[in-house]
Amino acid sequence: MQIRELGLKELFMIYEVVSQLRTSLSYDEFEDLVYEMQSMQYKMLGIIERDKLVTYAGVAIQTNLYDKRHLFVFDLVTDEALRGKGYGKMMLEYLHDYAKMGMCQNIVLSSGFAREEAHRFYEKNGFSKKSFVFFKSV
Repeated sequence: MQIRELGLKELFMIYEVVSQLRTSLSYDEFEDLVYEMQSMQYKMLGIIERDKLVTYAGVAIQTNLYDKRHLFVFDLVTDEALRGKGYGKMMLEYLHDYAKMGMCQNIVLSSGFAREEAHRFYEKNGFSKKSFVFFKSV
C-alpha cells in the first residue's frame, strides 16, 4: 500500500472512486473540471493498494482572511466496498502531515447536511463544525 500524488493519466481510476461521492458528475465534466483546477494547484492524492485506488482526496493549499493559510479538502472518498477499514483515517493523517509541510494553519472542508455519517467521522478525527456554507445558483 502507498499514499501518493496521482497524475492526470490516472483520471479514469480516480473517477471510478470520485463518482461514488459526486454521483451527478459525468466523466467528461470531471475531466474538464480537474484540468481547470490545475491553475489553483489542485492536487490529487490517493491510497493505492494492489494497483487499485482505495481512497481519494482532492486538495489545494489556499489562503483567505478567516482560515489563513490552509489545506482545503474538496473531495475525500473511500471506495464503497472498502469503507470502515481505516483508509479514511489514514488519509486524514496523511493530509495533516501534508498541511504541516505546506505551512498551513488549518485543514478545512465542506460536507453536505445529509452526510451525517461523514460528519461523525470528521468529528471523531478532530474536526469541529465552524460555519455553514451558503450557495446560490447564477
